[in-house]
Order: sequence, then C-alpha cells, then structure tokens
Amino acid sequence: MAIIKKFRITTFKKEIHKISLKKISLSFNKRQILEDINFNIKEGEICGLLGPNGVGKSTLFNIIVGLLNPDYGKVFINQFDVTKIPIYKRAVDFGISIVPQTGGVFSELTCLQNLKAISEIVISKKNDREFKIEKMISKFELDPVKNIKSKHLSGGQRKRLCIAMSLLSDPKIILMDEPFQGLDILSTRELQETIVNLQTEDPTRSCVISDHAARDLLAISDRAIILANKKIIAEGKPSDILNDEKARSFYFGDSFNIN
Repeated sequence: MAIIKKFRITTFKKEIHKISLKKISLSFNKRQILEDINFNIKEGEICGLLGPNGVGKSTLFNIIVGLLNPDYGKVFINQFDVTKIPIYKRAVDFGISIVPQTGGVFSELTCLQNLKAISEIVISKKNDREFKIEKMISKFELDPVKNIKSKHLSGGQRKRLCIAMSLLSDPKIILMDEPFQGLDILSTRELQETIVNLQTEDPTRSCVISDHAARDLLAISDRAIILANKKIIAEGKPSDILNDEKARSFYFGDSFNIN
C-alpha cells in the first residue's frame, strides 16, 4: 500500500475548512448515536473516517449532506452555517456529492444510461452533458462496459461508475461511504489510485471516506478520524493515529500495522 503514497500531492494543503462539525449530537429512539462530535475537513485533503460497523459513520455523512438533522450542534460548509439548509441546496450551492455505501446506480440501466440520467439533472446544456459523459467514460475506463447493465458489472466497475456519476456536477466535496467494501485486492488498489488521482485533477477538492478497512483507507489518507462509543477517540495523521493509545486500545489492537 505504501506505493500509493508516492502519487499523493502534499504541498497544496491549506488551512481552509471546507466542512466543520460543531458539537453534533444525535439519538434514535432514546439511543444516543453521536455525542459532541467536532471536526474540520481542510480544503484539498483526503480524510479517512474510521470505526467499526454501526458506530455512526454513515449517519455523520447523512448529517453533512442534509439527509438528517442533528438533535444538537451545527454543520458549516465553506464557513457557512448550513444546518437548516435542505439537501438539494447543499449539493447545488456548496458542491457536495456523495458516493453511497450501497446502490447509487440504476441497476436496469447501462453505464451510459446511468451517466446520462444524472447529467440531465446536474448539467443544463446538451453539448456540455455529452462532453462530460465522454470524459467520465474515458477517465474511469468504462468504455468496454458502457452498454452493459449496471447489475452485471463487477464490484470495482460499479464503484467507478458511482464515482463518475458523482463527479458530473464538478463537486468540491466528495463523501464516499464504505467504497472498499466487497472489493478484491486488485479492485481495491485500482480504486485507491482513482481516489488519489482526483487530487491531480482538482487540488482544492476535499474527499472524506468512511470505511472500516483501516489499511486500505490509511494508505491514501492525509488525516484520519476514529469514531467509537459515540465519540471521536483519535484524530491526526495516519502515523500519529497508529501510535495513539486510545486508537490501538479501542480499534486497531496492539498488533496492527499499515504495511
């Protein structure tokens, strides 16, 4: 996994906060899910959100995009309070896109038809739509499968299609929920390189990736946040996270290493 690091651009990081969560708390049916969550996502960074299944990673994403409202706390995007702003306005006005954990494509449509369907929503001019679709097909190497229904694609192909669809709107913030789930080693490596190469295309784009596959995620992350027991228990560079006592105790275990 260390080879991936060679492709990372590390000089563009700025202290510009694209996303800020302030004192976020949420409960369902009197069960506390998140408690006093605070973190910032910088412009141009890849940030990994780690934690066991069911800890609230997807819930946090839903709060950021506006699918859920927190019981307490505020969400800021580009330093604007968007806590009460609906999901469609966050997507359009603030350039947020999400690659969901499951679904994300129309299974009965081909790759090309999926891209056309989304492009008609997010791109107004026909010529611009056609240009962008061709660009996505080429960029994500979907030409050999562009006329195949998405239900017949491999896991890696389906993930690449989902990311291509999310990029049609030229988002400045991309959230990816469990992108490595169910992928084999080769597909995981290809997806890692795809995510890293997004930085070359737009160094100001921020990417937040949630997963429980720690090695796969830390290999491409500039910074990581670990969620456990409703709270953030550790935050920092991957090298610092690996040496954090709480992180090793609650999540990694003593024998874990990234190599």
